[in-house]
Amino acid sequence: MSYSDYGDNDPIYGDDLADEDRESRPRLMLMGLRRSGKSSIQRVVFHKMSPTETLFLESTSKINKDNIHSFIDFQVWDFPGQMDFFDPTFDTTAIFGEVGALVFVIDSQDDYMEALAKLHATVVAAYRVNPSITFEVFIHKVDGLSEDYKIDTQRDIQQTTTDELADAGLENVQLAFYLTSIYDHSIFEAFSKVIQKLIPQLPTLENLLNILCANSGIEKAFLFDVISKIYIATDSSPVDSQSYEICSDMIDDGHNDYESSNGRQGNNHQQISGNDSSSQAVASISSRAGSLNNQPTQQTSGNHEAFSVIKMGNGTVLYLREVNKYLALICLLRAETFEKQGLIDYNVQCFKEAMDQVFELKRAERTRREMENQLMQQQQQQQQQQQHNGMYGHG
Repeated sequence: MSYSDYGDNDPIYGDDLADEDRESRPRLMLMGLRRSGKSSIQRVVFHKMSPTETLFLESTSKINKDNIHSFIDFQVWDFPGQMDFFDPTFDTTAIFGEVGALVFVIDSQDDYMEALAKLHATVVAAYRVNPSITFEVFIHKVDGLSEDYKIDTQRDIQQTTTDELADAGLENVQLAFYLTSIYDHSIFEAFSKVIQKLIPQLPTLENLLNILCANSGIEKAFLFDVISKIYIATDSSPVDSQSYEICSDMIDDGHNDYESSNGRQGNNHQQISGNDSSSQAVASISSRAGSLNNQPTQQTSGNHEAFSVIKMGNGTVLYLREVNKYLALICLLRAETFEKQGLIDYNVQCFKEAMDQVFELKRAERTRREMENQLMQQQQQQQQQQQHNGMYGHG
């Protein structure tokens, strides 16, 4: 199941993080040379395609527009690498005018000088049309490179790009660079940071997570999308890649069962093995929780919320609570902290209620704007009718 499988009428958050007008939804543009990996990234991140399946994808020959319906409604435009959108027949204003983020993909295993030239031309053209675009550079296919080569490649690409933009008088343009691969978590972590920039409520979400962590003794908290492994917000403490990967796997391993939990209640309690390579931890499921590898345990209150707790052998506890059909909260905390689970459960419920209030304000603001627009339309119609009557009476 992909993002696109969700309907447009879900009342919770699905439309509330997006612009009111669906035609003005945030647009994310994927660009890069041919065979750089753009389409593979799109399929793996947003449509759950296995990385090995992308080997059989054909090269993109036309602009592919993908409407994404999830915690935020947006569009992904996949541009063919061979397309020259600087040709006079292309309207650069139409191309870049509504773009929220431009992701340029560079194949790190290929000679990337041509790609850097294309990146420079793209940034210059896009910035002139829309200075508010966020520019993201994915240095892709790094899974086949050594750690030293990765670092050297990123440094070279970043320095060359920065120097060329400075020579063009665009030294104030900010680009973010990421080392990515579809064969590990790096592509999801990079896209998490890209998508977060499209969410206007991000500071509020981060503040709520900070309050939750401070009042509950939680070491790290992520707010995940339940379809992909993208996290849309986290608390202000530094993100540790290993912690992110553990939480991401907790979502990914139990995706299908989590998805089904919106319709039925499960009661399986299983013993599972943790994959924490640093401690070779063995995880056990608490008596109140179910394994995401099998069927998530649901709260018995009748609201069918997915809930799971995994105790790792190194003393870390993973705590998952469903927020809604789109989002899940995953927290990392120490086993001794989890002894006060009642307090944690209560604080998490307060967090969910606070999120409801944030997006209720968003809904109220959207309703107010819709009413204002309707009133303006009525006034315009009345004015047009009065003008028509005046002309008719004069005749």
